Amino acid sequence: MDTNATRLADAAQDETWMRVALAEAREAHARGDWPTGAVIVRDGVMLATGQNRQNSLGDVTAHAETEALKAAFREHGAQAVRGTTLYCTMEPCPMCAGALKIAGVHTLVLALRHATLRRSDLGAYSVERFCELTGYPLVLRDGVLQAEYLALRRAWGQDPVAPAS
Repeated sequence: MDTNATRLADAAQDETWMRVALAEAREAHARGDWPTGAVIVRDGVMLATGQNRQNSLGDVTAHAETEALKAAFREHGAQAVRGTTLYCTMEPCPMCAGALKIAGVHTLVLALRHATLRRSDLGAYSVERFCELTGYPLVLRDGVLQAEYLALRRAWGQDPVAPAS
């Protein structure tokens, strides 16, 4: 198959699913939670979605990624999550990266990275560094609909520094 055509198809699919994750993030924001959303997809079929619910549930572990994983486990079983793609509006924190590794998520597609926001609370953390330290062979694509998500983060107004561009 033509690799350029494959890349274009992958990019279109990434945007489609990231729009679903963005809708989840907008719902979380409207509810008063951190504006983060996630979608788990297997072979073009959505298995589950998740939204950050830290504030509304009073649970610091209720991140979009963990909420999506729990929903997928409930609906489809743990084996169905192995080899999936997770679309997330924000780079997973170390806790969520660990959950993705244990669950067997194969590919991670992101809108925005912690470094873009110049976050300092996570030190030198990046998902790549996590993968390097743990031997997790995660496929990573980023920057998908970044400008749209960055606008939502700016509207939220809780980031220490949300760059204008």
